[in-house]
Amino acid sequence: MSLRLLSFIAAVLVSSPVALSSDYDHKYQPDDPVTLWVNKVGPYNNPQETYNYYSLPFCHPGGKLAHKWGGLGEVLGGNELIDSTIDIKFQKNVDKSTICELDLDEAKIKQFKDAIENSYWFEFFMDDLPLWGFVGELHPDRNSDNKHVLYTHKSIIVKFNKDQIIHVNLTQENPKPLEVGRQLEMTYSVKWIPTDIAFARRFDVYLDYPFFEHQIHWFSIFNSFMMVIFLTGLVSMILMRTLRNDYAKYAREDDDLETLERDVSEESGWKLVHGDVFRSPRNLVLLSAVVGTGSQLALLVLLVILLAIVGMLYVGRGSIVTTFIVCYALTSFISGYVSGGMYSRNGGKSWIKSMILTASLFPFLCFGIGFALNTVAIFYGSLAAIPFGTMVVVFVIWAFISFPLALLGTVVGRNWSGAPNNPCRVKTIPRPIPEKKWYLTQSVVSLMGGLLPFGSIFIEMYFVFTSFWNYKVYYVYGFMLLVFVILIIVTVCVTIVGTYFLLNAENYHWQWTSFFSAASTAVYVYLYSIYYYYVKTKMSGFFQTSFYFGYTMMFCLGIGILCGAVGHLGSNLFVRRIYRNIKCD
Repeated sequence: MSLRLLSFIAAVLVSSPVALSSDYDHKYQPDDPVTLWVNKVGPYNNPQETYNYYSLPFCHPGGKLAHKWGGLGEVLGGNELIDSTIDIKFQKNVDKSTICELDLDEAKIKQFKDAIENSYWFEFFMDDLPLWGFVGELHPDRNSDNKHVLYTHKSIIVKFNKDQIIHVNLTQENPKPLEVGRQLEMTYSVKWIPTDIAFARRFDVYLDYPFFEHQIHWFSIFNSFMMVIFLTGLVSMILMRTLRNDYAKYAREDDDLETLERDVSEESGWKLVHGDVFRSPRNLVLLSAVVGTGSQLALLVLLVILLAIVGMLYVGRGSIVTTFIVCYALTSFISGYVSGGMYSRNGGKSWIKSMILTASLFPFLCFGIGFALNTVAIFYGSLAAIPFGTMVVVFVIWAFISFPLALLGTVVGRNWSGAPNNPCRVKTIPRPIPEKKWYLTQSVVSLMGGLLPFGSIFIEMYFVFTSFWNYKVYYVYGFMLLVFVILIIVTVCVTIVGTYFLLNAENYHWQWTSFFSAASTAVYVYLYSIYYYYVKTKMSGFFQTSFYFGYTMMFCLGIGILCGAVGHLGSNLFVRRIYRNIKCD
């Protein structure tokens, strides 16, 4: 893409007037103007159902309104900051002052009443610090004709340290009943208070320490860690002991002919399928694509968590989303490399098809879900609708960064790690798979494989869901890093056990089974999300329900592909290791 086109896109997205520089470097001089940005409004119980602040008939400043664009993640997060034009100056107190006179008619009253009945809240920003408030409230006397009251006064308290704003707080006061023909005076006041809190600590007030660092959180980490120790020890003890006995029995050369013949006739289990275990799996193109994509997602999650720990990404609006998108594009080489190498090692011929599928599979799945949700948001007129310009930017990032890197990774992987290196030669005629008990079938092994990995992240899922759907700022990325490492270890161990049981049942179709065994973790996460929706939230309406389950499906797709890839790669190493030490011919 030419530089001119990129400049045009940037100009379209940042076409509004630029805010004052002090709003970006966070330093002010006395009497410097401080912008109060209005953002969004919506039902408190439905976090994604948000609308433009001026969709309600509040005081609307005339003329062209200044917008503030904070980045790609902010737009995708449904934020639209507009200059309120309320006169606020640094360190200058403002007594009760008028914003505007609001004339009430039937249409405005109906809008306000609907908003109050649905517990509408709004969000402002001052110097990148959020302020929240409710539109109004229902009068305690429910039988009163004027039970809906609208807050008409905004009391803003600002704490500052020298030339920097540290804390802002908004209090709603002076509720007035809604009556047709009545004129309401909308007012505000500002009080400045000095403080000695450092600028670096100003976001701490928004962090819920008692919730995220509760004893149960620490206990869950300890419990998961003990599960890892127990599981890895159990896997090592059982498998190594069993394999050692199998090796000893299989490698005996000093037995007499009769004993050897008897052992051979009694031989069963994983050794008998050595001629089929490295047979190319069905739908190799798709398996290579999901394993490559999952490898990229594993690296991506690790990278984003580390960046969040180092850079405190939770402070900035949309910083996590922006970082995720950029890192996804830059790590696309990994998906191509893993997928290309795996596809070539298994004798794949349509490597261009594999290359394109790897580069586009996960983005297009997310795009499909996002398109459906965006249609809903447009129909409702919500800020959750992604603007066309933002979609163009996301597509440009994928088409000109992610896609080429994935193609490059596929070529490199195909040429550097694509040579077949199977320990055992694949036989021409596939061996028939004997019937086994129900618990050794591929479907049961796949479904049961996700239970322990889900158990290791169960508590953390509660904190993640609560932070995303209940207005809490998730900041304990150290916990998340530990849980992620535990998830990887548990997934690999469980998948190896499932693969070993499957091979012992003389079933050599372990490739897809190992993937689905680990990927089934996402099924349990989605089932938990259904429980969380109905028990832990008060969400309602088609809009919020579709967004909740749509976003959760996108999240679970990522978890499933990630865990599936990790499980498959771990099982692949295990299978190669055990067949390397036997006589395959």
